[in-house]
Amino acid sequence: MLAIVDYFVVTTASNPRLARTVAEEVEEQLRRAGGGAPLRMEGADDARWILIDYGDIVVHVFSEEARAYYDLERLWGDVARVRWDGGLGAVSSVASDGDGPGVT
Repeated sequence: MLAIVDYFVVTTASNPRLARTVAEEVEEQLRRAGGGAPLRMEGADDARWILIDYGDIVVHVFSEEARAYYDLERLWGDVARVRWDGGLGAVSSVASDGDGPGVT
């Protein structure tokens, strides 16, 4: 659907400290898996919307309020979802359920 990225990962954190922790863990796990450092990271200061750009994968860590406000799922509602079952490489494609794309 979008030629510049293969996957959007969208997740929510209940507070700024947890959002920063999630972003740090994403970086650590991808580094350990040989993914290297992100091309850029934005939003870690206020932690309402942290964007971590790895080129083919873009990770969005939202506060609950920011996720509801920006509603990325609505923008990408016609894109198939990918279910993540834990661990690196543990994904399986599933059809869109009408609630929009995402990683669940």
